[in-house]
Amino acid sequence: MTAFQTVANAANQVVRPLMRVPVLSAVLGRGLATITYTGRRSGRTISLPVSYRRSGDTVTVMVAAPSQKAWWRNFHPDPAPVTVDIAGDQHRGSAQAVVSDKGGVRVVITLDS
Repeated sequence: MTAFQTVANAANQVVRPLMRVPVLSAVLGRGLATITYTGRRSGRTISLPVSYRRSGDTVTVMVAAPSQKAWWRNFHPDPAPVTVDIAGDQHRGSAQAVVSDKGGVRVVITLDS
């Protein structure tokens, strides 16, 4: 595990519980969501806070420093099921990572109707 991943894991351990506090959830939910998915190789259930943008039934997560992160690879090249918690509201959907020609990565989640 790199130093970056160690720091990111520590930050996630602090942010996730805060997102479950009702008053804070409403405020943090404006820009942060928790995604939960099953690791393709590990089979473990993984939850992590992410910054997102929503437009209708589409939630987009821009992956900062994708070369130093592995979570998005669970959705590349094939989509996978995911649950998104936005301000305490659970949404199921399908996530797929899109890699740009310049190396940027975004995860596009299509929410179930």
